[in-house]
Amino acid sequence: MKQKTDAAIQKENKKLSEFIGQSASKLQMELGKPDEDFENEKGNFIFIYNTKKYGFPCERRFEINPDKLVIGFASNGCF
Repeated sequence: MKQKTDAAIQKENKKLSEFIGQSASKLQMELGKPDEDFENEKGNFIFIYNTKKYGFPCERRFEINPDKLVIGFASNGCF
């Protein structure tokens, strides 16, 4: 079971890492309008997407710099 979970997480991270360096508008074209967005203490925007997969909550966070480029992401509960 752990191998399947690890493989799913690896696949998720690979998919999300493709957004690094892309524009925030491209991210929104692919994933839609974020469920939440706010400016963090560094002056970057955080876009949060919440979904449910197999009944489990899934949260994807993307960090957007002032140039409107995706510079980071985190995924929690998504597999």
